[in-house]
Amino acid sequence: MALTQRLELKQGQSLVMTPQLQQAIKLLQLSNVELAQYVEAELERNPLLERDDAEGMDTRIGEGPAEIRTPDIDATPLDMALKREDFGAAGDLDAGRDDLYDEGRAEKMAEATDSTASPLTDWTRVGSGKQFEGEDDFDGNLGVSLSLKDHLEAQLGIAALGATQRFIAVVLIEAVDEAGYLRTTLADVAERLGATEAECEAVLKTLQGFDPCGVFARDLAECLALQLKERDRLDPAMQIVVSRLDLVARRDIAGLSALCGLDNADVVDMIAEIRELTPKPGLAFGSEPVQGVVPDVYVREGTDGGWNVELNTDTLPRVLVNSRYFAQVTQVARKREDKFYITECMTSANWLVKSLDQRARTILKVASEIVRQQDSFLTLGVRHLRPLNLKTIADAIGMHESTVSRVTSNKYMATPRGQFELKYFFTASISAMYGGEAHSAEAVRDRIREMVDNEGDDVLSDDKIVALLNADGVNIARRTVAKYREALRIPSSVERRRLRQISA
Repeated sequence: MALTQRLELKQGQSLVMTPQLQQAIKLLQLSNVELAQYVEAELERNPLLERDDAEGMDTRIGEGPAEIRTPDIDATPLDMALKREDFGAAGDLDAGRDDLYDEGRAEKMAEATDSTASPLTDWTRVGSGKQFEGEDDFDGNLGVSLSLKDHLEAQLGIAALGATQRFIAVVLIEAVDEAGYLRTTLADVAERLGATEAECEAVLKTLQGFDPCGVFARDLAECLALQLKERDRLDPAMQIVVSRLDLVARRDIAGLSALCGLDNADVVDMIAEIRELTPKPGLAFGSEPVQGVVPDVYVREGTDGGWNVELNTDTLPRVLVNSRYFAQVTQVARKREDKFYITECMTSANWLVKSLDQRARTILKVASEIVRQQDSFLTLGVRHLRPLNLKTIADAIGMHESTVSRVTSNKYMATPRGQFELKYFFTASISAMYGGEAHSAEAVRDRIREMVDNEGDDVLSDDKIVALLNADGVNIARRTVAKYREALRIPSSVERRRLRQISA
């Protein structure tokens, strides 16, 4: 067979991951906080983008009889943003903004000001009282919480340490986390500073005497030991108990008694004393504020018995494309690089607006289908949560499973039964006895939790829980019950029995 060269033309279709498509996919899986940061960065980078300060789009579901209605979002402000024609002449940059540049605005404001006002109006009002500008706000300072590092640095200022030791102490303070634990090794500190481990150890011993007691510990056992030492309760028997916290966690009183050479009553008293200690002493001080979760979707009960699903407009960044500025700059641009840059900015701005609109539509569509599938959960509770997977939602709304997975990541839904991540509604299926309807894994976990809470004096073993679930029609294995129990952080029956003996 001879080898020859020839030219052939073939026509085919293929999916190319363009930068714009990658951006749209990225926006789908961003949370509302990450999306706001991304849009803010785009507003700073792209001169053709501007914020839309108009009223948010109506994201409510249309009216309908006792069912989840399909969202009517054929015409939204985001769609109108791409087709804006009311920008005025291309060269009139300030058209439509007379209210912002009204020459008589200052005169109108001056006329509205009372000329007989008291000189006290020059003061600034802070809190409930009045004070001069620049004066310290004592009441406001009272509400400022002191951080752990500030508290430690204040004590370092009066500690009897030399210059070298003080420098080591500063590095160790920087390595303390919010709980008060030292999150570095002395070997690393010594290598960074060119000191010896013995010098670092000596400084650490001094810092471990700082307030709060237990700070600068390297593990939980050392933290508890420091607090017991301050109380003068770190005897040999207590040292053994602190060194075997694994037995304390399992409530193995017999094992601890054998190690300490004491009877069970003394060991129970020692464990009770350890429980009074603070495992995370640093949390008593101020830390970085934790930002609460803001729901992306609201679900409310309608007047007709259905569910109204709407987007949280506060989490939707609204941006517009300034076509008027684009036209003006295009007319004066002469260099090829300038024209290419402004055209690229226009393309990127248009695609961002389309991507944000598509993201909002997709989230609303997925959330509406989830509510439709989990209507029993919203009406009756977690026991009626249905087994659900991504494929079911994807087939119902005509999208790919990967798209649904991205949409449900880091998105939250506020319902009358609480706030849940969209991933919460996707649970595994557990088969029913005798061919009945399958049960949701989350519903089964709730049953296990209720059984343990109401078990009374008769502690339920995993085998007993399996028998009770089988009697209710749930076909479940013992290892699955043990896995769910551990996920719920419920101790085993042996540990629960020991815990009751200690509490008795």
